[in-house]
Amino acid sequence: MKLSVIISFLIITSLENTYAQNAYVKLGQEALMDGDFKAAVAQLEKACLIDSTNANALWMLGYSYYHSENYKKSIAAYTKEISINPTDATAYYYRARDKSYLGKDNQLSPADKEKYLIGAIYDLTKAISINPNDTQNKYYQTRGIAYREYGLFKLQTTGKYYDKNRGINSLKASISDFERVLTDNPNRADISTLIDQSKLKLDEVLAHR
Repeated sequence: MKLSVIISFLIITSLENTYAQNAYVKLGQEALMDGDFKAAVAQLEKACLIDSTNANALWMLGYSYYHSENYKKSIAAYTKEISINPTDATAYYYRARDKSYLGKDNQLSPADKEKYLIGAIYDLTKAISINPNDTQNKYYQTRGIAYREYGLFKLQTTGKYYDKNRGINSLKASISDFERVLTDNPNRADISTLIDQSKLKLDEVLAHR
């Protein structure tokens, strides 16, 4: 086969793949916007099979998995997206939320729970470092919740995973993050409640030191 024929074939194949992927991405985006996340997953999975380096498709796939409560696949999609776009704060944010949900699964071993809870804190810290001026303070608020969950885990678990000092420090970090949010949004009664909950637990622990 002549080289020119081979090149023409490769160009046509590439164009066909691009067209197919764009069609799947568009259908996936439309389903996502309609809130039909299962349909979005079906289309976006096809798009990512054609091109696994499409950061936009991977982000939407991770988001659709997240809203379908398939947290492990959402983590995998966002991990791929982050490898392509390492400064995407929102990808770290949603991957953190995935890990937070998995960290609350009582069917998991203490080792896995700790891995996910620490991972959530890491991802949120990374999101904050990328976008420290998040006007909604959702990164600080979500990290405050993650710190609180990790603190409770370290205080309530048994065996080698119990760590009173780390539990206390995590509760303090939780309060600090919540207070940051409340300073910027003084009318947030929900944040005041979260602060009170963390302080109450902290006081209980300190009273028995």
